[in-house]
Amino acid sequence: MPRPSGQVTYNNTGRVILVTGGARGIGRSICEQWLTSGAHVACMDRDFTDVEELPAGILRIVGDTSSDEDCEHAVSRTIAEFGALDVLVNNAAIQPPDSYLPLHQYSVELWNRITSINLSGYAFMARHALRVMLQQQSGVICNICSAQGHRTAREVAAYGPIKAANLLQAKQWGVEYARQGIRVVSVSPGAIMTPMVRATLAAQGGEAALANRAPMGRIGAPEEIAAATLWICSKGASFVTATDLLVDGGIDALAAFADPYSPPESE
Repeated sequence: MPRPSGQVTYNNTGRVILVTGGARGIGRSICEQWLTSGAHVACMDRDFTDVEELPAGILRIVGDTSSDEDCEHAVSRTIAEFGALDVLVNNAAIQPPDSYLPLHQYSVELWNRITSINLSGYAFMARHALRVMLQQQSGVICNICSAQGHRTAREVAAYGPIKAANLLQAKQWGVEYARQGIRVVSVSPGAIMTPMVRATLAAQGGEAALANRAPMGRIGAPEEIAAATLWICSKGASFVTATDLLVDGGIDALAAFADPYSPPESE
């Protein structure tokens, strides 16, 4: 099935966005599309050495979101470079191949590793961004969550529940700061072809098996998630807060017994 480009035109000239985990996958596409739309883009990532260079004009900040000091530095560096912070995208997250386990098989170290980045990292980044946005009386925070935060499966004992927590973080923060001119939203991707997904495909039946689970019959592209952030963080979405946007090819609408998806015989 043909895959749309996911490219959407928005004018973000002069706006400042900070994206965590922006060196690859969904985060990289967010950085690139926002840069194309005219925004000043800061990208925070733990490691830039094993990926191709980001486009010129993107501020690269080395840091780990599990460190509160690194999060504070990323926000301060963005302000120092661009003078404001209009949008924070909490995207940095991990789902290691060795984490596909039932809970009783988890080590404390593995649990803490995932939680420190996927849950605490979102909160650490938000608390520093919020302090700036409260002074500005404006801003948007967007948590990149997951369809796994809406529906669960076997052997996602850490990732799934934590993504559900990311959803509730966005709702709670959205309610908390709604009257201070700050919107907080989330975007929940389904299966998206990222390096993290590629790392697990072989163990789960390959791309075709995963694609067949969605009514659209395909895996999504990082550009399609980036396009969703362009809208939900735009001024056109000014009455949207404390809510989530599912971008999952329709899989959340399926009943459990319909898995994998079986298309009509006429298709």
